[in-house]
Amino acid sequence: MEFVTAEQMREVDRYTIEQIGIPAVVLMENAGRAIAEEVVHWILRQKKTLSGEHWLVLVGKGNNGGDGLVCARHLADRGVLVTLLYVTAPDRLNGEAGVQQRIIEALDLPRIVYSDEAEGTPDWRSYTGIVDALLGTGTQGAPRGVYASLIAEANASGLPIVAADIPSGLDADTGAVHDPCIEAKVTVCLAFMKAGLTQYPGAKAAGEVIVRYIGIPPRLPAGLEGAGVMLTEESLQSELGPDLGRRREPDGHKGTYGHVLLAAGSLPMSGAGLLAAKAALRAGCGLATWALPASLLPHMLGAVPELMLAPVADGGTGGWGTAAAADELLRLLAARDVLAVGPGLGRFPGEAALLRALWEGAARPLVVDADALNILAAADGLAAWKRRDAATILTPHPGEMARLAGLTTAEVQRDRIGLARRFATEHGVTLVLKGARSVIAALDGRVYVNVTGHPGMATGGSGDVLTGIIAAMLAQGLNAVQAAAFGTYLHGLAGEQAAAVRSGNPASLLAGDMIEAL
Repeated sequence: MEFVTAEQMREVDRYTIEQIGIPAVVLMENAGRAIAEEVVHWILRQKKTLSGEHWLVLVGKGNNGGDGLVCARHLADRGVLVTLLYVTAPDRLNGEAGVQQRIIEALDLPRIVYSDEAEGTPDWRSYTGIVDALLGTGTQGAPRGVYASLIAEANASGLPIVAADIPSGLDADTGAVHDPCIEAKVTVCLAFMKAGLTQYPGAKAAGEVIVRYIGIPPRLPAGLEGAGVMLTEESLQSELGPDLGRRREPDGHKGTYGHVLLAAGSLPMSGAGLLAAKAALRAGCGLATWALPASLLPHMLGAVPELMLAPVADGGTGGWGTAAAADELLRLLAARDVLAVGPGLGRFPGEAALLRALWEGAARPLVVDADALNILAAADGLAAWKRRDAATILTPHPGEMARLAGLTTAEVQRDRIGLARRFATEHGVTLVLKGARSVIAALDGRVYVNVTGHPGMATGGSGDVLTGIIAAMLAQGLNAVQAAAFGTYLHGLAGEQAAAVRSGNPASLLAGDMIEAL
């Protein structure tokens, strides 16, 4: 499913009206009807009858308000009692919204013009639900004045809210939630998913998001790129084409499915390397070798019998600070298909020299995670490092991304999609910005947002598992974008399935449970 920015949606609207020839008032009629239908569906899902309902429709002065007027009319046609609450005098509505207002006037539906006066303040206890048709995708910044007051009162009422297109107060491009912002039970997104609804906290404010067709063609016009694609089983197959079933060839053997090399683990964090290596095997690579500090080897023998161990001289420290470590890793990589570096690596003297040697000397695909990302950020960042010819995937969480980009974590979270796209294209890497609704950005500007996952995955080691999965996808012949997107999708799906097993208390989910669910 493609999603768009506010500006892209305006271009689609213009194309539909001017090139295809569907009048704007027809699109508004379709939009309002779709919103009303979803309100009815929500009421019926609550085991209620339409005749017992009284809904308040909050009407802004723009096209979003016009959608609300059409919605009110169709709700009334279905037997729902409706009252309109305007933020401005009804005769100030113009354009298509003005057309809908004149129809409403002829029908004589109950109305209130919002104000601080007693007659302009609704008695919220009189209603059973609210339709938010105040502010649309064209609004920027925090709601002010009567809009802010009305949004705050609507939220405080405790009534269920169905939002038209996006919740008022939500940034349609970034998912940022302004103060105040409508807290919807359902958002009826019109024509295309909006980028801000794919990311938190916007996704939380939107509640259940339902995309409805309103007459605008379901594919973007030629020459217009969307903001990205939501990763579902269907879109993965149509956009990227990996084998979702991960089938095996009848005459295949372990060499058919690639060999992963992992440089990971240190004395206090040996589990990170073990998780990444085991995940790589579960994700389908034919062979996996874990290169680890030599002092760890006796403790890891037999932990995963299927895993090969390659001790790297560590001077008895259990870490990676020896001058020969990079040469040994590159020697091992010559007979393997992909290198993943970072989980549990730690920080150590000579860390930048080690990572730079791998960055510049590895002729194979490279996955960089965890401490390797922090080393990269501390060593002047990617701007000071040459672009690699082989595929390169970085998998930062928001804190690591902040260090790489020279931002605060809050700034990263403010525009995850935009930042991920800019960083990937600027530095020639494939980026997986982790978190709820992980963002996968390709070096050519394509963006994918993953929708699989579970809150129980917020546990130590989850990122190490993802590193192993992505490395295994690369080893099996997927390109960087396929491996990052499909790997992230599988990781989230495994988290969902592992959490389902522990439905009594998903907070007890461990990273190892996700490996077993692959």
